[in-house]
Amino acid sequence: MEKQRVTSIDIFRGFTMMLMTIVNNPGDWGNVYAPLLHAEWHGATPTDMVFPFFVFIMGTAMPFSTNENSGIDKANFFKILTRSLRIFNLGLVLNFFSKIRIGEVEGTPLVIIKLVISILVAYTLLGNFKPKIKLYTAIGLFVLMIGLCFSGIETYASVRIPGVLQRIGVVYFFAALIFLGFNFRQQLIAGAALLFGYWAAMALIPIPGQSTGNYGIGTNLAAWLDNTLLPGHLWVTSKTWDPEGILSTFPAIVTALLGIWTGKLLQNKGSEAFKWLLGVGIALIVVGLIWDLVFPINKALWTSSYVLFAGGWAMVVLSIVDIIFKSGRPKAVTKFLIMWGVNPMIVFYGSGIIPRALNAIKILDGEESLALLDYFYEKGLVPMFANPMKSSLAYAISYVAFWSVILYFLDRRKLVFKV
Repeated sequence: MEKQRVTSIDIFRGFTMMLMTIVNNPGDWGNVYAPLLHAEWHGATPTDMVFPFFVFIMGTAMPFSTNENSGIDKANFFKILTRSLRIFNLGLVLNFFSKIRIGEVEGTPLVIIKLVISILVAYTLLGNFKPKIKLYTAIGLFVLMIGLCFSGIETYASVRIPGVLQRIGVVYFFAALIFLGFNFRQQLIAGAALLFGYWAAMALIPIPGQSTGNYGIGTNLAAWLDNTLLPGHLWVTSKTWDPEGILSTFPAIVTALLGIWTGKLLQNKGSEAFKWLLGVGIALIVVGLIWDLVFPINKALWTSSYVLFAGGWAMVVLSIVDIIFKSGRPKAVTKFLIMWGVNPMIVFYGSGIIPRALNAIKILDGEESLALLDYFYEKGLVPMFANPMKSSLAYAISYVAFWSVILYFLDRRKLVFKV
């Protein structure tokens, strides 16, 4: 039964990773089907479910990989800290990639050097070393990169510190401690305190020049805190706030807790689990929609209503996955999705590094210089489709196919990389 449940989690994770790859890699951001874009601000699209689904799945897998009765002893604490720092560092390396400079080296040679550095760091953070080596290298890399960010060196003065993997690392740390350190009732109290505390903070704490209860773009408490504590190290598109910022990370911990409780439910309810998931999931969606009336569903702010709404949908989708694939038979679709689900960090890290590297390589097209990926898209895919929306989607699907080949290679050799 447990193996079946883990299979369902892997399938759900594989589906989520594929969707992430598609929404993150259109051929042309100006021509994307609406469901594959984030909501402009309040509200949610299917794309806004990808990140919370991944956080939720991380939590769901925790009861299967961690003995909750072991408590928080020294060994467990450092194991959790090590994994958190490794995940955080992987995300930070992605943000450093474009900032790396080696003397006067430029162009393709510099790109090659960056790739070598990125591969070495990935090996360091994903390799299976002794626990102490994992911990010390993770701490060393973290101190090095954060030190460079605040060193005063101009090259690193604008490196973004927050990010998707960074948030996942921080959330994992606190969610794992809550899971191991408290019983279920205490976990529920902690989750409720985080959601209601975040709502109260966003609604009631005044900030200079703004009214309380302000949830506008860049004018809310979370944005003010980001800009106050991390000036110059925020999302390049906004510059003054970050969608994976400091304050909004706290309610994201509850997304992981919802996943943890789902994992326990899968363990305890057996064949009846899908009914519980469906019922609780629908209830959370309804409560999230009600809370939306006063605290809008918003992915960038990771509002409390968004936590319940996205968590509810995660449960509903997982219940559907459990129903469809509960037999655990090695069907082609099942095997394909599991192949995507067992190596998520390789996909996330690699799909961040590869476009950065290829976009740094320029190709001359007449008098125009195009990035390699732009050249492939504009010269290879655009002429094949009359509708630019379709060519943009075709590019994203081709990127999924590219990663499918890599994952098939890893699967054939039974290579699984974990932090």
